[in-house]
Amino acid sequence: MSKVIIFNPRSADAKHRIPNSILQVGASVEGKYDYVFVDGNLEQDPEQKIMDLLSSGDFGYFGTTVMPGPQLSQAIPVTKKAKEQYPDLVTIWGGYFASNQYESCLKSGFVDYIINGPGDNAFPELLKTLEANNSDVTNIKNLIYLRDGVAFKTAKEALLNQDTLPPLPYEKLNEHYALENYLGKTFLGSKTLAYHSSFGCPFTCSFCAVVPIYNARWKGKSASLIAKDVLELKEKYGVDSVEFHDNNFFTSRKRVVEFAELVKEENIVWWGEGRIDTLNKYSDEDLTLMHEAGCKMIFLGAETGNDEVLKKMDKGGTQTGDEIRTFVGRMGKIGIIPELSFVLGLPGDSPQQVMRQILEDIEFIKEIKTINPKAEIIIYLYSPVPTEGSELYEEIKKAGFSFPEKLEDWLSPAWEKFDLRKNPLTPWLTPRMVDKIQNFETVLNGYYPTATDYRIKGIKKKLLRAFSWWRYTTGFYKWPYEIKLMHKVWKYRQPEEQGFYME
Repeated sequence: MSKVIIFNPRSADAKHRIPNSILQVGASVEGKYDYVFVDGNLEQDPEQKIMDLLSSGDFGYFGTTVMPGPQLSQAIPVTKKAKEQYPDLVTIWGGYFASNQYESCLKSGFVDYIINGPGDNAFPELLKTLEANNSDVTNIKNLIYLRDGVAFKTAKEALLNQDTLPPLPYEKLNEHYALENYLGKTFLGSKTLAYHSSFGCPFTCSFCAVVPIYNARWKGKSASLIAKDVLELKEKYGVDSVEFHDNNFFTSRKRVVEFAELVKEENIVWWGEGRIDTLNKYSDEDLTLMHEAGCKMIFLGAETGNDEVLKKMDKGGTQTGDEIRTFVGRMGKIGIIPELSFVLGLPGDSPQQVMRQILEDIEFIKEIKTINPKAEIIIYLYSPVPTEGSELYEEIKKAGFSFPEKLEDWLSPAWEKFDLRKNPLTPWLTPRMVDKIQNFETVLNGYYPTATDYRIKGIKKKLLRAFSWWRYTTGFYKWPYEIKLMHKVWKYRQPEEQGFYME
């Protein structure tokens, strides 16, 4: 049987997290097909590494995980070159960029198949079918491919019981890249592990890129299995902290509470992503237990303090501006840091309305910092996602926004940074609006430097706050060059761009 290359394109310039996406793919074919991992984050020249492997003639399949943004700069040219030099090579893309932008991917001529969501069954079934010289893949769920020149989606598979899936092949990864290279010092601990414990989310926010893939479905590993995995990695590699990169780690209160009970005495510090209206239903006893069990910070989508805008976002649930205020206050008393993301710059009926929404959210953010000064604030500029049928998506199309039709157009500098939500190509946001948001963000990060970049402390923090104080208190955010200079000199790291600072 032909061997398989499983490629993780480069996603960051600094310390790198364990590549869970390709580990999941590897687990799906473990014991069935020979495969190798290629991690673009740790390879000096991943393209050459892949071409050397292909030159052996042993490899017939090339699987790539593709997130929008930096990964495209390797995924596109490497896949194209591999397909051009080895036309019989079967190229398979996964990840939410491929699932959301499947038309441009498949029509590029160098992407054969797309795994549309989880590939635990789809990936090995596709290999099995093609190895049998059978081109009929219609009955394989979670696939997108060209049929008679038109993109065709097969049926969606129900999310699997996560406890029944094979364990991730950490030892296999360790053969290619020492696992120690992925465990670095963060503000959570000295050896921080990246871990996925669930897939999907039960909500349908119209600005979220995973909604078209999971359609309000969620499935998670049991608390006992999560604890078992984490504690085994603690024993073997010295892991002392965990980033749970689930779309919604806190969906099941019962699971979270049970996990907290299991690790309470294990000195594991952890971080995860959740929703305010979900966690606000947890009791004070629940939150206190989580804090005592090592929960240090929770990433939460606040989005905006404007209830009407929340409805337009189709946020779902019960979240309101008042609930955000209440929950941030609760977290301050418990001792868990709320890391709140805000999405500024949504479309409006007029430029005046867009600017008014921006100014209102700036004041709301300052109010949140008054309620709980330790609350972390992350600011994104609204970047559209293809949630077809949503009111917000229809509105942005009417405003003149469209995604690139040609896959290689995503390599332009503007589109490469699109998913970082810092430089959206939206027609309703004027340069003045973008400057307003970004200048406020600079001042905010000066007056309240993120705790996740633990290098910014002592005299550095005092100087930043001193230089930012008058701007923050007076509301004069224009031309904050002195703060930008200090951020540049000290290489200040914003967590929304490349995760927590790690060394």
